[in-house]
Amino acid sequence: MTHLLPRPPRSLRRRLVLGVTVLATAAVLASQAIGYVVLRSFLLDRVDEQLVAFHPPAPAFHDALDGTLPVPEGRPDMLPSDFHVYFYDAYGRRLNDSLGSEGKPGPQLADDARDLGLRDGHPETVRATSGDGRWRVMLNPGPEGMSAVVALPLDTVDGAASKILWLNAVLLAVTIVALLALGRWVVRLGLMPLTRMEGTAQDITGGRLDLRLPDTDPRTEIGRLGRVLNSMLDRLQKALLAREASEARLRRFVADAGHELRTPLTAIQGYAQLALRPERRPARELQEANRFIAQNAERMSLLVDDLQLLATLDKEPSYRRERVDLLALAADAVSATAVHSASHPIDLGPPHTPADPTGAEELDVAETVGDPHRLRQILENLLSNARIHTPLGTRVHVRVGTTEAGPGTGGTDRRGRFAASPPLPERLPISVIEVADEGPGLQPVDAELVFERFYRADPARSRLHGGSGLGLAIAATIAEGHGGRLELDTAPGRGCTFRLVLPAADSGQVPR
Repeated sequence: MTHLLPRPPRSLRRRLVLGVTVLATAAVLASQAIGYVVLRSFLLDRVDEQLVAFHPPAPAFHDALDGTLPVPEGRPDMLPSDFHVYFYDAYGRRLNDSLGSEGKPGPQLADDARDLGLRDGHPETVRATSGDGRWRVMLNPGPEGMSAVVALPLDTVDGAASKILWLNAVLLAVTIVALLALGRWVVRLGLMPLTRMEGTAQDITGGRLDLRLPDTDPRTEIGRLGRVLNSMLDRLQKALLAREASEARLRRFVADAGHELRTPLTAIQGYAQLALRPERRPARELQEANRFIAQNAERMSLLVDDLQLLATLDKEPSYRRERVDLLALAADAVSATAVHSASHPIDLGPPHTPADPTGAEELDVAETVGDPHRLRQILENLLSNARIHTPLGTRVHVRVGTTEAGPGTGGTDRRGRFAASPPLPERLPISVIEVADEGPGLQPVDAELVFERFYRADPARSRLHGGSGLGLAIAATIAEGHGGRLELDTAPGRGCTFRLVLPAADSGQVPR
């Protein structure tokens, strides 16, 4: 049976117009019903007052009993208005004589007073003897046990009520038509902001993602909805841009990885084909070919290991969580570097801060919570880059200490500082390891991309040294996984300062 029910209108405008019309119609009907009841009650009260105020004269009872009642036309002062009076003798029998004109059907009254069902002084309504007329009657006691029924017709009351009903019906019809017309106009005017939103949304769906909803007045519901939708559109646009950037990085990453793998694979293929030729080759030439094959295979293996490590760090990084002494870690790395490479003088000292710009203070313990093996990997990568990408004899400074995050100390952004991770909260207690060289430095265009995967400021020199361009990307990912970040301060002719910033062990900052 549910499928037989009429379906509600789908349009919000129609639902609002119909809802307002129904509510207004109900209010009009209620007010008309109340007015009708009040008017009818008022008219009946007026009739009852007339009945209560009129008392048949005592001689009329005796005249009715004797059958000598005067004709009303002969005594106009005897019976006012439309009154009718019917008399009953002492035995309750209705007498034939009555007072009142005979121009209309009288009330239906019983022949015996005991069957009237009337009480003295309490008016009641009875029907006429014929037709649809009605009378208001009241029992009045008379002399010597007699009684009389005084009656007034309700033609005036019923006529006034009928006119009121017709008038109310006309007013109701006019009201409904006016409500439908005016309500539709008012609702259309009120929903104009939603109509504008609909047009803007269609344009956005068509590809104009820079558009925003125009109605954002916080004092209105539609305005607040517009503000929320604009915020949502901003986030969606940022997410789309981020996804596009991520897809572009992924495509570039795959292309770069293929390019990096193609070079050693091509070399291996070429030397392998040379070794497999049927003609005899000198032993020295075969040995040289095998050496190049092994060298390129090792290079390709290192590249694949770096790619696998980077994918693991991106997807499900797994770090040990223990207290790490960064000063001891840096001291071991500096000692190992000094033993294996004497071409770059290296020293260990405290970091330069606004309170100590020369770094004259003594070294102090700097601790953090993390994986010592991964942190050592970052430091070794920074020291290796300092040796590879600077001229021979360039001094390298390793600085370790604790401070608070800020523009002058590290951990936050400032002009001339580059990082791939978001800044840390200012004044957060941090532990810092800096690797600074006195080399030529980097141009801003190179510094902005130095943490990108497979990026090289000097591709030729990097390939000669076997670099894949993934070292700094891996280091930055490890630093971010420890709740810190890797950043670079540089300028042409002023060297490079790579800074590993980590939350101090007692800072309360838990790495992810």
